[in-house]
Amino acid sequence: MTDYKILISDPLSEEGIFPLREAEGISVVFDTELNPQELAEKIAGFDALLVRSQTQVTRELLGKADNLKVIGRAGVGVDNIDLEATTEKGIIVVNAPDGNTNSAAEHTMAMLMAMARKIPQAAAALRNRQWDRKSFTGVELKGKTLGVVGLGRIGAEVAARAKGQRMKVMAYDPYLTEERAEELGIGFGTVEEVLKAADFITVHTPLLKETHHLIDAEAFSLMKPGVQIINCARGGIIDENALYDSIKAGRVAGAALDVFEKEPVVDFRLLELPEVIATPHLGASTFEAQENVAIDVSRDVVSYFSTGTVRNSVNLPSVPKEIMRKIEPYFDLSERLGAFLTQLSQEAATVVNIGYSGELADSEVGPLTRNILKGLLKRHLGNRVNDVNAMFLAHQKGITVNEIKSAASGGFTNLISVEVLTTAGKRKTAGTLLNGQGARIVKVDDYIVDVIPSGHLLYVRHHDRPGVIGRVGTLLGQEGVNIATMQVGRSAEGGAAIMMLSIDKPAEEESLRQLEGLEEIDSVIAVDL
Repeated sequence: MTDYKILISDPLSEEGIFPLREAEGISVVFDTELNPQELAEKIAGFDALLVRSQTQVTRELLGKADNLKVIGRAGVGVDNIDLEATTEKGIIVVNAPDGNTNSAAEHTMAMLMAMARKIPQAAAALRNRQWDRKSFTGVELKGKTLGVVGLGRIGAEVAARAKGQRMKVMAYDPYLTEERAEELGIGFGTVEEVLKAADFITVHTPLLKETHHLIDAEAFSLMKPGVQIINCARGGIIDENALYDSIKAGRVAGAALDVFEKEPVVDFRLLELPEVIATPHLGASTFEAQENVAIDVSRDVVSYFSTGTVRNSVNLPSVPKEIMRKIEPYFDLSERLGAFLTQLSQEAATVVNIGYSGELADSEVGPLTRNILKGLLKRHLGNRVNDVNAMFLAHQKGITVNEIKSAASGGFTNLISVEVLTTAGKRKTAGTLLNGQGARIVKVDDYIVDVIPSGHLLYVRHHDRPGVIGRVGTLLGQEGVNIATMQVGRSAEGGAAIMMLSIDKPAEEESLRQLEGLEEIDSVIAVDL
């Protein structure tokens, strides 16, 4: 192996970098006191950089890193690394998505038990020389229902541990099916069903637009009186104002919080409530977790230099130039087709069939498939989905992905079609690039359209009757929504039909409800691209 120099600029345990120490041809330099200017002056001689969250890997720093080939982030998040700049320079970024799973699951269970038995409150009273047993009577976990919202790696670990406490577990996850729930020995339901059934609720979703304030005032109103809730995932999933009000109103009996909307400046009103226990974002703060994440990235760095492969890349690997020239124009279109279809179907996919027709049928289309999956998965998984891990995450969620190639392209030079099968049925779309006119969606389900896949769209299913188009336009106009373009497709005169509207601003929920209230309208779906 060629000699490679590794710079570690944030504190990592010696045990964690053991894979680097024992590898042949790798030398390690620790320097954790560098300021940004000193790091920029030093980085040029190194082939790899290992960081945690302290070091900021900026575009300016990367401009000095002429030899850098791989960056390892000993942790999950990569907010301190400019992924766009690393990709442009062909630098692989790896992280450790599994290293803190056990730590976070254990912390969730610790918070659950401490909350149920009021341990922090009792300990505080005893330190104040108060021997008060009556005020700190708790509840048992045995026989109670734990609602798990988000059944990813950590949520699944929490569910398994809760079953060990002889709790009943009921879970919601957009990719959880009844069959998979049966295999895990847990209940399955919608978010609303889980909230209504649970005695304790724990959230384990990423923080996305869709999950921000997922647990809000309306959600609290669905819960059992006396419910207790835990958040060791991300601040912002629970509306802290709504939580405060629900505790004060007596609906919520306890809350255990490890994360907050604004850190480290938290809403101390919550912490003043005796029903609330809290820790300062300690979910991954164990010696083992910190060692495990360092081991994971160290192994990936060694693997990259020895075999050219990594397990946990978070950015795009280099693509041969001859392939890139042919397929790169379709990158944006492919992701938008995935994003369009996941919003149109609204249900999580179980099967994804991707068709490539025309000249694309003779190309290596793997990068385009990953882009489509990225668009499909981002709605539920957020920005942790990228071109490299999209296929892995799809398989992890039990999604079957099929590629079909055909020379027939319906008169287009190239055509990409995407079909998703969900528990609610099947949805399809197809897109292409028109010479000089850019990307177009040319088919939705069985209807021919010509839609630019960007901005704010409305998909309206309706009955083909005289005047319906005018009524839709009039209603939106009254709501202050301007229609930029409209496409209409129908199966037969007087039968089922669709409208695809491009509008200048997002339609409010009230506007959508009014549209759905029209006699001829079957459904209205807002799509944001």
